[in-house]
Amino acid sequence: MKTDTFTYWLAWTFSRSVLECIYRTDVYGVYHVPQKGSFILAGNHASFFDPPSFGCCIPRELSYFARKTLFKPGFPNWLLRQVNSIPVDRDGDSDITAFKQVFKTLKGERGITLFPEGTRTHDGKIQLAKKGVGLIACKTQVPVIPARIFGSYEAYGRTMKVPSIKPAINIVFGKAIYPAEYDLDSKHTERYQIAADLIVSRIRELEIPREVGSV
Repeated sequence: MKTDTFTYWLAWTFSRSVLECIYRTDVYGVYHVPQKGSFILAGNHASFFDPPSFGCCIPRELSYFARKTLFKPGFPNWLLRQVNSIPVDRDGDSDITAFKQVFKTLKGERGITLFPEGTRTHDGKIQLAKKGVGLIACKTQVPVIPARIFGSYEAYGRTMKVPSIKPAINIVFGKAIYPAEYDLDSKHTERYQIAADLIVSRIRELEIPREVGSV
């Protein structure tokens, strides 16, 4: 994937500035994210704000899934590719080309952000997991970092025509989930779904710490 590092970090800086200046964002547990090597960042999905919000908390480049319909000719297509976005069909479980790109990315010792729910929530609640994230995790055997964003649904949920600047946004990163935890039986017919369900359960468990301020 050919990208422009300068463009990525320019977008990273812009996203971080928006979070800090407009949404009064607190971030917790970012030290759980590996400083090197391959990993999957698995987060809940409530808003278009989620990918840049997770990404700008982490001081290393990440790749992302983005549905193919967003890759419109011209500037949208160029920008999405420059920030390491991988086009995927709506039914991500069957997009072989996208999965091959993900495997290549992880083999290259990089991190990738995935949303196990597959699409943005309709009501702000975390939805059931699709098996795609389980398939990728089991095939690559990399650590999975669960992450949960609070407030992005209230800021720009899928039913909203324009964003709101009232809610605060909080982002929590959890402890890594290793293959020994999520890939318990390689011969089980529901191997990938079981892994995906475990990952989503760990996302659900994350809460905002009581102490005030970023850690």
